[in-house]
Amino acid sequence: MKKKIFSIITLVLVAASSCKNLDVTPSDAISTGTLVTTSDGLTNALNGAYALFKDHIEFNGTIDQNNMYLRQFYHLSDFASDDIVCGQVTTDPLYYSFSLDHSPAQGNTRYFWYISYKIITGVNTVIDAVEKSGKTDAATNQLLGECYFLRSFCHFNLVRLFAKPYTVDPNAPGIILRNNLTDPSKKARSTVQEVYDSVIADAEKAAGLMTQPRGVQYASQEAAWSLLARVNLYKEDNAKAIEYANKVINSGKFTLANKNEYKTLFANAATSSETIWCVAFTPVDDYGKFGSIASMIYSDGNSGWGEEYASSSLRSAMSAHPEDVRWSYIVPLSDGAGGVQKKNGIEIYYISKFSFQGGLPNLSSPIMFRIAEMYLIRAEAEAKTGKTADALDDVDMIRKNRGLEGSLYNKVVPGGKTALDVVLDEKRIEMAFEGHRTYDVFRNKRTLNKAYWGYHLTGLKETDIDLSKTPAGYPNLTVPYTSPRIIYYLPIDEVLSNPLATQNP
Repeated sequence: MKKKIFSIITLVLVAASSCKNLDVTPSDAISTGTLVTTSDGLTNALNGAYALFKDHIEFNGTIDQNNMYLRQFYHLSDFASDDIVCGQVTTDPLYYSFSLDHSPAQGNTRYFWYISYKIITGVNTVIDAVEKSGKTDAATNQLLGECYFLRSFCHFNLVRLFAKPYTVDPNAPGIILRNNLTDPSKKARSTVQEVYDSVIADAEKAAGLMTQPRGVQYASQEAAWSLLARVNLYKEDNAKAIEYANKVINSGKFTLANKNEYKTLFANAATSSETIWCVAFTPVDDYGKFGSIASMIYSDGNSGWGEEYASSSLRSAMSAHPEDVRWSYIVPLSDGAGGVQKKNGIEIYYISKFSFQGGLPNLSSPIMFRIAEMYLIRAEAEAKTGKTADALDDVDMIRKNRGLEGSLYNKVVPGGKTALDVVLDEKRIEMAFEGHRTYDVFRNKRTLNKAYWGYHLTGLKETDIDLSKTPAGYPNLTVPYTSPRIIYYLPIDEVLSNPLATQNP
């Protein structure tokens, strides 16, 4: 965690000087020479691709315990939002998400890009082997469908992080699509719309192939429908978003956790009634303080760094309802005198959504899709198509299972708000820390308000902090959807080795 301080210029020079040693083409997770086109062989090969979401693997000649697909994804997404506050200035590249001071050489984006394409190339290898084999039995089709799903999922996460929202500019540069093994290493970026078209085509194909589910730790037809609901919502094809959300909800396979079950939903993700797809971790995958998702946002005293907390902005949004069971994942650190302990002037409210699987403070099986999101996707699409009563009913479905039975909307939009405001407010609280907030703000062409105390404020000193007041005079207190810093630079590795990959401004 604690590293030498390098300037951005030095980082760029180091990355440039080491470029000749980089593996500039995506590494195959699976070798075509050893892939066996038997059920067991294909299953093992595909399971290797799933493992890349959670493994620490070698990148640029070393294995860094901080490098892991899910850890980087949550940092790059959530730490840029108004839900999490930084309790100090740090030299970890995650700090760039707070400060918006991005760099093409920052280690977390470089690794995330690399591991994403490693997963994509791995599943492309399986797809190629299966399609050459000519096998079309249901078991093989299930595995093939999972490959198409994973390719779709990875491309979508890449385009969310490295390209403008579809609703802002569908013709903007997207990311590099890798849909086969014969692509040249030097390839131009597809447009955002082209990436979305590919993502949707892959997910639709996946949904048609997957008829033999292997459990929530693997992709399924419902997981593909969930991805399609999310992607269509992002491009504001509201009819399609509703259609696919309905497919998942009406499947009857998932139910909202009630207010008692919700308290252990994330610790018991693999068995929760809400889980559609999760990345399964076991005690063997407990990375402890070094390299886990939880270690940055929770600590039992020694289990994690505990340097990022639930923001005062989010807590203010939840403050009207102390009975809301969703408070159970926001854990204040007592100062022993009835108050909340502070770090460098910032109140410590730990986040435990990624903790306590098997009672272990750093272990969980992060949920990629759950049924609550489907209700909220449907509600947002309904709100945008004039179906206000239906949208509020879906929001109330969430609230009545979160301890808010006495505070339902009952088809009435509160004064001063729109139905969309109600849905987005509810989604912020329900899906907090799960990697959604920044995308929900910017794709709806809204401004992110970061006018609260924390070390995302450049130049902040502890002596400046007055929790009774709102900070003023600092840069980036608000982040409009038009800011170029709502997305990240393409990693320097890609730009140096692939002159066709134009850099973000």
